[in-house]
Amino acid sequence: MPSLQQPLLIVTDLDGSLLDHHTYRWDAAADWLAELQRHQVPVVLCSSKTAAEIAPLQKRLGLAGLPFIAENGALVQMSATRQVRIPPQSPDYDSLYQQLKALQATYRFKGFHDFSDPEVAAMTGLTESDSALARQRQASEVIVWRDDEEKLDAFRAALQQHQLQLTQGGRFWHVMPAGSGKGEALRWLLTQYDSAPATLGLGDGPNDAPMLDAVDYAVVIKGYSKTPVSLSRQDTQRIYATAHYGPEGWKEGLDYFLTQPD
Repeated sequence: MPSLQQPLLIVTDLDGSLLDHHTYRWDAAADWLAELQRHQVPVVLCSSKTAAEIAPLQKRLGLAGLPFIAENGALVQMSATRQVRIPPQSPDYDSLYQQLKALQATYRFKGFHDFSDPEVAAMTGLTESDSALARQRQASEVIVWRDDEEKLDAFRAALQQHQLQLTQGGRFWHVMPAGSGKGEALRWLLTQYDSAPATLGLGDGPNDAPMLDAVDYAVVIKGYSKTPVSLSRQDTQRIYATAHYGPEGWKEGLDYFLTQPD
């Protein structure tokens, strides 16, 4: 089992995991966040949110200055002045958007680029100011699929021709560069450490599976997605599925792996 006394890195999804799916609050996780800070255990946020969304939230969580993974693993923010797209040299947002715009002639979908801040707020429950931050994308696009479900496979194939891939999040679909993802971003991030710490990951959605497969210990938080979190790893003794949703499940997962017996 991992220990607070050893080099340890916590990697966590936000929406539906550390943050409540409906209210975006993290009250139930607050005591553990304080305990991790006291033991100088870094908490790396790993989210579909943009860097513009994560940076102020990171400060409110008491995690300012730590690296974080944004846009479902298409971007790693190492510091205030250093960002890395995953994979490196992948296309920027403007190029990705132009490729998607061409595909809208064949498939019915809209991206966050096509919506206004009030429209995104209505879909997500975010405030309009937070919705503006969610639309400040740098490496991927969030889309609302409005075509037939059976056309998704053809859409995936069309994306592949442009070196893009489709990932399902908790609420929306995400179009990202091929070879990106939460798992790939985490693996790249760990190469930046002189000696790799033990890793414990927490997530609730299908898009979290690559990250949960890449960590040493995985907490699958009970989620609302119709698609279950399916892991490829077989070391079941290092996987814990929670009975609770959101930050209550987050707390439950850390209690399971990190609470030491008396």
